Amino acid sequence: MLVKLIVLAMLAAILIALGSAVFAMLGPRRGSQRMARALTWRVGLSVTLFLLLLAGFATGVIKPHAALPPAPPAPQTAPQSQ
Repeated sequence: MLVKLIVLAMLAAILIALGSAVFAMLGPRRGSQRMARALTWRVGLSVTLFLLLLAGFATGVIKPHAALPPAPPAPQTAPQSQ
């Protein structure tokens, strides 16, 4: 549960940094320096999240699962003799 909260917090921080960059680009006090800093934070947070996910998979803290459950096995039919 803690891992999910960390991932969600990182995703929220990435979205906040992205929103900050958009506001810096379109807002009343436009500044390329502010926008570049916000985008740098977003890229850094994204790379950090990616590395944390890889480390979680490698250590077994995070276990991947299929998005869809596996299909049930096909029924076995007996061969027909002639």
